Amino acid sequence: MSAHGDVRAVLDEFFAAEAAYISAGGPGVADFGGMAAHLDPDVVMHQAPTLPYGGVWRGHDGMERFMAAMSRAWRSLEFLDRRQWTDGDTVIVSNHGRLAARATGRSIETTVLQVFTVRDRLITEIRPFYWDTAAVNETLRTAVSTGVTA
Repeated sequence: MSAHGDVRAVLDEFFAAEAAYISAGGPGVADFGGMAAHLDPDVVMHQAPTLPYGGVWRGHDGMERFMAAMSRAWRSLEFLDRRQWTDGDTVIVSNHGRLAARATGRSIETTVLQVFTVRDRLITEIRPFYWDTAAVNETLRTAVSTGVTA
């Protein structure tokens, strides 16, 4: 298998494990091992700070805590279209998908561009860029009662 094929297989397996983890309900219900098998022990995830699960997450423990936060936010991730470009150990992935919010039941169809670093068949760094973080946050936001009726 070519190096590009190896990277595609790693990411295919990682995305499948991520979707399964979220759908199963996250921590205490789902097994993080499927995802961890594709992550370097020193992996770093950089999420947009404006998201409820934003910030920098480090190592397997950090990624498991990140996935717990994602699982609290989302009930499911459905990948509708994925495109991938590889240059050495850098992989750019454009994921167009549908995310369903756990608390609101609302869904959003959006694109996330992710920059991965993959070395020795393990993901060492992930940098996601959301098309519209405001729309993602609105999908997750539960209605707040103001006491005003229309």
